[in-house]
Amino acid sequence: MGFNIFGLVAFVVMAFPVYWLVLSAFRPNSEIRSYDQSLFPTSVTFDNFVRATETRFFWTAIQSSLIICVTAVLGAMVLGTIAAFAIGRFNFVGRKAFMMVLIVVQVLPPTAMLIPIYVQLNSMGALNEYWGVIVVYLVSVLPFSIWMIRGFVINVPKELEESAMVDGCSRMQAFWKVMFPLLAPGIAAASIFSLITAWNEYLFAYVIMQDNDKYTLNVWLMNFTTDRGTDYGGLMAGSVIVAVPVVIFFMIVQKKMAAGLTSGAVKG
Repeated sequence: MGFNIFGLVAFVVMAFPVYWLVLSAFRPNSEIRSYDQSLFPTSVTFDNFVRATETRFFWTAIQSSLIICVTAVLGAMVLGTIAAFAIGRFNFVGRKAFMMVLIVVQVLPPTAMLIPIYVQLNSMGALNEYWGVIVVYLVSVLPFSIWMIRGFVINVPKELEESAMVDGCSRMQAFWKVMFPLLAPGIAAASIFSLITAWNEYLFAYVIMQDNDKYTLNVWLMNFTTDRGTDYGGLMAGSVIVAVPVVIFFMIVQKKMAAGLTSGAVKG
């Protein structure tokens, strides 16, 4: 009983900011700024969403987010699957050291790497370019993707590959025909977490990109804060618009993701 109450309280604490965000998105600005606040809506308006979609660079921000995040996640899944297969199947010099490096990289805070990354990208001419942010996002989500997919690789018996190779398949054919279908749930789970991480990132996109028409959606939200103040209604509506695609995608694939997580957590 005590654990149920604790879980309910934790849920309310975590869900309340999201509830207030959605509630404020449908409130008029005058009501948002009022000192008399209520937990339930007294009036509903869609003007905030209309104003948000009519804000400058809204559609270009959607385009930038899709190009950067989708490309980074696809690249991370390809490289992560190859690296995870190598770590899970082969013993080579430096294997344990490489795995430790993956853990250390995930522990480092992004702000600690901001200046070195900025200097490196500047020397490569990657500032204000999509591919510069794509590389940063790809490298950011790659260690976690490798670790997650590795858990699936080591759970697939080697005998399945060996049987396919005995039947005449090359190692590459055995991978695509035997291993890849079994790794699909793990790749799907890793891609979901990677997409959420890349979609919600703000710092690097803001620092690397310099043109307003190349900003991602999270940076685009700054348009609602000006010298004349903050348009809280538009900001809340814009935040809901940014969050909705990821929430919908997560709800669609949550069953596959849960199955993937439990399958990959047996050993590792």
